[in-house]
Amino acid sequence: MEHEVLHLTRTHISHAHMDELDSVFYEASARKDFLSPEARAAFRDLWLGSYLTHDEQETFVALDEAGHIAGYIVGSLEDPAGQPRYATLGYFEQFAPLTRIYPAHLHINVASQHRSRGIGADLLAAFLEHITAKASPGVHVVTGQGMRNVGFYLANGFQQLAAAPWNGRTVVMLGRKLP
Repeated sequence: MEHEVLHLTRTHISHAHMDELDSVFYEASARKDFLSPEARAAFRDLWLGSYLTHDEQETFVALDEAGHIAGYIVGSLEDPAGQPRYATLGYFEQFAPLTRIYPAHLHINVASQHRSRGIGADLLAAFLEHITAKASPGVHVVTGQGMRNVGFYLANGFQQLAAAPWNGRTVVMLGRKLP
């Protein structure tokens, strides 16, 4: 399968592609049930929309051969610890000493039918090249312990740095120093 990775800002993502981003986001999410449409929208805003609004320069999408969104990566160069928009993510208080060393962070998803084809690795490589050029000293991601994406990050040069309890489960912080 052929794919193309593009660096786009929110203003350059078409309405149709925005719908496809949302489709990939919800399909790939571990959370499927929401108490209300407002709860669903808040979930999207926390994990995708906030990045598109506040950090639109750190957005990359992968298009399949038909020009549809196969996956995306969004992120931020700012340390999330102490940032009001991440206040609901209590684990950042515990990870704050590490987020100072690895301040950039990301959120990535690839549609299930496009996984295991190198798209995630290509998106991650483009993002890492981009944030390295912006002089970020390191990048981190937080995910659930034992989730399938942990292996992906480890295979792409991340190391597990810490673990913390959060919302009745354990989350892990994985990080990668940048040149």
